[in-house]
Amino acid sequence: MDISSLALALGSSLTAGLNLYITVLTLGLMHRYEILSLPGQLEGLSNPWVMAAAAVLLVIEFVADKVPYVDNIWDSVHTFIRVPAGAFLASSAMGDAPSHITWIAALLGGFVTLTSHGAKTSTRLAVNSTPEPFTNWFLSITEDVLSLGLLWLVSSHPYVAVVSALILLLIFFGLIYMFYRFLKYLFRRPRPAPRTEIYRPSR
Repeated sequence: MDISSLALALGSSLTAGLNLYITVLTLGLMHRYEILSLPGQLEGLSNPWVMAAAAVLLVIEFVADKVPYVDNIWDSVHTFIRVPAGAFLASSAMGDAPSHITWIAALLGGFVTLTSHGAKTSTRLAVNSTPEPFTNWFLSITEDVLSLGLLWLVSSHPYVAVVSALILLLIFFGLIYMFYRFLKYLFRRPRPAPRTEIYRPSR
């Protein structure tokens, strides 16, 4: 396993949790135009039909991701899509490595995808508690830019990509922890005592 395989496994599994369809489409385009050489198991991403399907789903997600509460439903459903896809991307990035290496990569890749997906989902839930929609748009665009930027680093600067992905992973852990603390505070917050009326006998 070389640094390029590690960068591809870590980077693609992390971005899959943020935006799976950007990840699939970008990897397919980079392989098709010889910007990044994908291992045999992932060469199918450059198939025109696969890229077309990813592009259509990306357009749908682009819209759904910016509508409050619709994005929460979308993310909830994609828990069962992004995590397996991230595990597959990570294991396939190992190429012809022994089976135990690909299994380890699949397990770790699924964990990385779940972490980035969990950070995205929890942040969106917190943001949707506010009435204004602009933060939602900002977060959505930031996630897309992060995904594209990290995948570009994977193709051109794999060492930087690995370090960047690990830093992002730590940030995502922090976001999930902050959301947990927020929920804990929310449910433990003391509620005002009910008002009691003083009985006054009629004269």
